[in-house]
Amino acid sequence: MQVTIYDIAKMANVSTSTVSRVVNNKDNVNPKTRSKILKLLAEYNYVPNEAARGLVMQSSHMIGILITDIRTTQHTDGIYYIEKELGAHGYSCLIHNTGVDENGWVSYIQSLSQHKIQALILMGSIYQSEIMKNAIQLYLPSIPVVICNGYFNAPNVYGIVSDELNGTLDCVALLSEKGRKHPAFLMNQSTPSNEQKKAGYLNGVTRYYPDIEPITVESGNSIDQIHFATERMMKEHPDIDSIIYSEDMLAAVGLRTLADMGKKVPEDVAVIGINNSSYAQLSIPTLTSLDNMLYDVSMTAARNILALLSGQRVSKKMLICTEIVERHSV
Repeated sequence: MQVTIYDIAKMANVSTSTVSRVVNNKDNVNPKTRSKILKLLAEYNYVPNEAARGLVMQSSHMIGILITDIRTTQHTDGIYYIEKELGAHGYSCLIHNTGVDENGWVSYIQSLSQHKIQALILMGSIYQSEIMKNAIQLYLPSIPVVICNGYFNAPNVYGIVSDELNGTLDCVALLSEKGRKHPAFLMNQSTPSNEQKKAGYLNGVTRYYPDIEPITVESGNSIDQIHFATERMMKEHPDIDSIIYSEDMLAAVGLRTLADMGKKVPEDVAVIGINNSSYAQLSIPTLTSLDNMLYDVSMTAARNILALLSGQRVSKKMLICTEIVERHSV
């Protein structure tokens, strides 16, 4: 049976703190006492409990990751890349599925502080909030925190942001080049990321379509809500000949809705999604999509964490350029 630090202390007739100092090669131990403890450690093949040792040493080799919805493939794919990179360097990941309630996030941050995590990664711009900022400053003020596709100003916070604003503007430019006259924009919910995409669309309309009114719609997250929003938008604005959706999943629902309405893609309506996900490749027709560089953002987040933990300097905010992947929907 594996002995514990308490067993060794009892056999040596010393305190557990004395054994701990010997195990961790600390000073202030009588040489004879140290020799006796080392002999017992060797005799009983003592192996330190790394979890408990990590708590004492404030070094758990654990990285916390927060995600609002573990069913969101865009973010879980990112977590896959991050976990593989961190795992290759000896770190484990503690992942929490937090939901979107900001007030509930505080309890997750508090819980992670009790687990003595060494760093934290936030998946998604939705965490770019005052509540999250305050929770981190209260419970995790001294460990590095990296936000994927977001940022807020705090001493220990770093951001890797996908340039979705200019990327969406480029999508509008593409539609203009293809001869489309009335582009629209549909997003599922208001997040910092989606607001950047919306701003890119509005900037694009101002630049390439100065004589038309921009059309923006917020649908909600369910398939029925996206279907209804697309159908209503087309009926209220029958001159729409192109739609940019804030995510590929929305665009996939939009393609089905347009088909149900008798609209041909891209002949009648061109469609562009954002994320360059598997939805884009599986849709019929295949979907032109803005690649927001999930892999690059995720790997940069993991590597920045590793750099920060080794004492290296890292830029507080990094911007990663996007690119359009053209397929058959435009």
